[in-house]
Amino acid sequence: VADLEKGGLSFEVDKTTPDREVNNTRTSHKFHFDGILPMVATQQEVFETVAKPVIDDVLQGINGTIFAYGQTGSGKTFTITGGAERYEDRGLIPRTIAYLFENFKANSNCKFSLYISYLEIYNNDGYDLLSREDTATKLEDLPKVVLREDEEGNIKLRNLSVNMAQREEDALNLLFLGDTNRVVAETPMNDASTRSHCMFIIWVESTKPDSDTVRRAKLHLVDLAGSERIGKTGVEGKLKQEATAINLSLHYLESVIVALHERSQGRRSHVPYRNSILTSVLRDSLGGNCRTLMVGTIATEESNVDESISTCRFAQRVACIKNNATINEELDPALMIRRLKKDVAHLKDELKMISAGDEEGELTEEDLGECRKLVTSYLEEVDPA
Repeated sequence: VADLEKGGLSFEVDKTTPDREVNNTRTSHKFHFDGILPMVATQQEVFETVAKPVIDDVLQGINGTIFAYGQTGSGKTFTITGGAERYEDRGLIPRTIAYLFENFKANSNCKFSLYISYLEIYNNDGYDLLSREDTATKLEDLPKVVLREDEEGNIKLRNLSVNMAQREEDALNLLFLGDTNRVVAETPMNDASTRSHCMFIIWVESTKPDSDTVRRAKLHLVDLAGSERIGKTGVEGKLKQEATAINLSLHYLESVIVALHERSQGRRSHVPYRNSILTSVLRDSLGGNCRTLMVGTIATEESNVDESISTCRFAQRVACIKNNATINEELDPALMIRRLKKDVAHLKDELKMISAGDEEGELTEEDLGECRKLVTSYLEEVDPA
């Protein structure tokens, strides 16, 4: 039962299972969220509610993350990327791209730059989905992304390309290129199940006229793989191996979230970010300098109640995380040098004007004769009074 106005969601589980076994576990579950979107909600309504506030902060220089979590077939990929059949079915990524470029045009007094990366995490290995290698015939042929940590503890992604998009069309082409390289497989729960975690990363830089500072923000749009238990999926072989890797990485993600909650209560200090590439990349998004929003997708069928409750529990743990989002603004040496050169040139021009008389040599006889002629002409003029 959903209370859309108050953001409440409740589940009632039968005391008796279909096998006539008595259920001695908790049968009533109630959750409260910042908002609930019904199945009839349009993609535009989802964008206005979920993504727009985060993107507005990104335009001001604040990092943002939106990630979708839920079981296979509940609508994660449809929410993040969208459907291919109708224009109205566009997801958060294409709508975000369009919204950003609209703002760039509206704020013509500022200079904006937009860059895009597309990362896929498959079996706990990262791959660059925007690689243009012609020899790649499968995912494993793409460049493998390697994590590196600098002296300040910041995570760097080696072999992940950063592509500049000057127009909306350029950005959408990059999205299309990345989506064609994603790993998709047919499972009992979804005919086109994404078998990996995918992160569409947008970098936005902005500078104001005659300013030495630049604002840099990144936006992660994350489509997590399905969170259901392996026994429920009924998969075997390679799909089972993929499901094992998915569940392990989601387990590490939940471990980080639990650790962050306990750290906020003073019960622990260490957070195991390094357990997986997923948690390492999302380090800033979880308890760091970022505004993070989670979209929990659930299936309404009675057979999926257990997975829906699990998703709601995960969402409530995420809600307990406290981030410290600040504006990422720094002095750009190149901009400062450019401005200083401009100031020096302007000062030189002013100095020339002031010292112009001093630079002139003595008057020639011709100049003196012209001066005498003008003075005499002035003196000989008849006073009209």
